[in-house]
Order: sequence, then structure tokens, then C-alpha cells
Amino acid sequence: MTEVSSKYKVLFVCLGNICRSPAAQGIFEHIVRENGMQDRIEADSAGTYGGHRGELPDRRMRNAAMYRGYGLTHRSRQVSGLDFLDFDLIIAMDDQNYEDLMHLAPSVEATHKIKRMASYLTTHKITYIPDPYYMGLDGFGLVLDLLEEGCGNLFNAIKAEL
Repeated sequence: MTEVSSKYKVLFVCLGNICRSPAAQGIFEHIVRENGMQDRIEADSAGTYGGHRGELPDRRMRNAAMYRGYGLTHRSRQVSGLDFLDFDLIIAMDDQNYEDLMHLAPSVEATHKIKRMASYLTTHKITYIPDPYYMGLDGFGLVLDLLEEGCGNLFNAIKAEL
């Protein structure tokens, strides 16, 4: 590992990087700041699809997140093979994202960095984070509920490792 950054780096990935992954990034960064760990842990987000490159998160997700105190300002980008070198952990929002990341991984070792966000859920019995894009306003609330729980548990797991 090069000495470019000593921070533990997490990348959240969904399809377009306009709903779930930027929300996860915003929630996770909020938790990291609340715990005074921003000098040790860093987060980013990306999408497996690059068609929204440069865009802010979906307005509905920004509004739902802002209501809960999270400001989402990330600009969409597509995940790349270099992300497997830069990040310690890559979190997929659903099974298709997981499979796409597994195919993009440059080595078998790199696949070990890929985890499912749902694996950090303890109270919700769901195996993936649904895409709220076509779900209506309630869908954005549900996704934020799931991400708040998952990001909290993910933070605790990383903190225990550091």
C-alpha cells in the first residue's frame, strides 16, 4: 500500500450514483464527523452506469435527505478499475451492482473488497437496498431508513478494525 493516504476509504456504489450511493455517502460522512473520525475514515460514491456523470443526486433524494439533516452535494461519477486500488471497501447497494463490481474487479484479491450494503442491516429483513427512483416519496424514506441503519453498523465495524 502506498503512503498516499492513511485513511480507511469506503466507496458506495449503486446504478446511476444519483440516489442510493450518494445518500449512503452523505449519511456515512455524517456519522464519521459526529464521531470525530474524519481524519481516519473517508467516503465517496460512484455508479456502475455513467449516464448521470457530473449530476447532483436526484432532487427527491436530496430533499428527503435534507429533511433528516444530510446535505448531498456529491457529483455523479462512474466506478472504475482504479477504485479497487484506491478504496479499502466497496459497498454495493443491490445484487446487480455487486455482480457488476465483481466483473470489474481487476483481480481475485480485489473482489474481497466488495460487500453488500444489506449485509450491514440487523433489524430489516431485506437482502438489498431498493432503488427508490420509481418508488415515489415513501421509497426515498425507506431507503434512508435502511442506509441509516446500515451505515451505522458499517461505521461500527470499521471503527472496531482501526
